[in-house]
Amino acid sequence: MMLNSSLFALYPNTLCISSHQTSTSIIKPLNPPGGLEKTRNHEPKPLRICPCGRRHFLEAAATGLLSAYVPPATASDYKAILNRVHPPRPDWYEEFYASVLNSEAMKSYEAEIAAYKSQLFTNLRGKAKKILEIGIGTGPNLKYYANDADLEVFGVDPNGKMERYAHEAAEAAGLLPANFKFIQAVGEAIPLSDASVDAVVGTLVLCSVTDVDQTLQEVKRVLRPGGLYLFVEHVAAKDGTLLRFLQNILDPLQQTVSDGCHLTRETGKQIFEAGFSGVELSTAFLSNAAFINPQVYGLASK
Repeated sequence: MMLNSSLFALYPNTLCISSHQTSTSIIKPLNPPGGLEKTRNHEPKPLRICPCGRRHFLEAAATGLLSAYVPPATASDYKAILNRVHPPRPDWYEEFYASVLNSEAMKSYEAEIAAYKSQLFTNLRGKAKKILEIGIGTGPNLKYYANDADLEVFGVDPNGKMERYAHEAAEAAGLLPANFKFIQAVGEAIPLSDASVDAVVGTLVLCSVTDVDQTLQEVKRVLRPGGLYLFVEHVAAKDGTLLRFLQNILDPLQQTVSDGCHLTRETGKQIFEAGFSGVELSTAFLSNAAFINPQVYGLASK
């Protein structure tokens, strides 16, 4: 999950509808304030500016509540995958990063983006009973979708120090404790069964995973047919711009101080190319987000 404390109001400016192979599959459009400029291309336009952190492990699914969870074959197998993809950080660093993501600075950002997220998450109402959130962090998204008594939520994050905050957020959202499970894992190897969830949520997370394409394939794998993937990600600025020049210079430092966050990833393009049956992707400009721009957001259908 990417940390950035100076995030301001969104100004959407582009909408892209994609198709998989030769057939067109269009998801119900968002309708963010400020209006959208549609493009006929299957890839998002290079845009203006805005912000920002294999296979299942067993063939048999666990029984009972949260039955989609599949524990690793052994603790050592699970640790090996986690540690290879996300090498262990010192406890003090993990705790510090979790506390910063739960700070007033990030809460201020969440207040700025609340109207946009509220609209995005309406796409889950009545359509999802089992939801996976990758890079759940401290759980800032839970309040938008986790208030249904029948809902089951899996929260995946490689930083185990996020668990306490995520549980608190789930409780505050009204989610029954038995219906929320925090799993310390990485997006590249999600310990859930194939086609086991109705929706996957990921906000400001693909910037910091080790392998974006692998993570997107895992998202597709765990989604049931017709399931939805809701995303918010910051991406690289347009080539040739001053912003992109600065991002290229600052990217190594950003990865060091922001838990592996990359400034120059073409995440929107990778979502389009991941093989979803339909993708709706919009862009937004955050006026004072410095070099953490632009941002893409939307939903994809399996």
